[in-house]
Amino acid sequence: MNKYIPTYKTKYQKEIIPALMKEFSYTSVMQVPKIEKVVINQGVGRHSVADKKIVDTSIAELSAIAGQKAVATVSRKDISNFKLRKGVPVGVRVTLRSDRMYEFLERLIAVSLPRIRDFKGISAKLDGRGNYSLGISEQIIFPEIDIDKVTKMLGLEITFITTARTDEEGYALLREYGLPFKNIKKN
Repeated sequence: MNKYIPTYKTKYQKEIIPALMKEFSYTSVMQVPKIEKVVINQGVGRHSVADKKIVDTSIAELSAIAGQKAVATVSRKDISNFKLRKGVPVGVRVTLRSDRMYEFLERLIAVSLPRIRDFKGISAKLDGRGNYSLGISEQIIFPEIDIDKVTKMLGLEITFITTARTDEEGYALLREYGLPFKNIKKN
């Protein structure tokens, strides 16, 4: 019986590892950076104070997008200016690892990002340690979301946590996966 292996996992092993070993002159396969996890985060903030059902809707939408149950994040302290109490849900998040992470990555690159209106590529700004965060302004770019059932347009943030030690290594890794970065000019 054949075990299912995600396409991007195979791509990493057969194409990305050799390409990065050549580009950075690594001596061992273990030196090649890899994506450890993908965290998808959606803040509902001020909407959750007014409408309690928005958190449940966000959990359902993010669970559909990720293919894994999302959890609500709650506020840690009271903030009277925002009418916020400790323990009130303010966001939703899900962490993907292993096969689900590769499946999500493939759907994001092949299906969802091309659906963005007037798409010209994503910013190539990493965090200094080889990790990358991508902000998406509307959740409807994902085919798992039924546009007719959407009550509020909420953005979300996708963070790629890698084992890369530098931004250059992290950028090369994500570029090899096929993330559509904007063309940046190198000096």
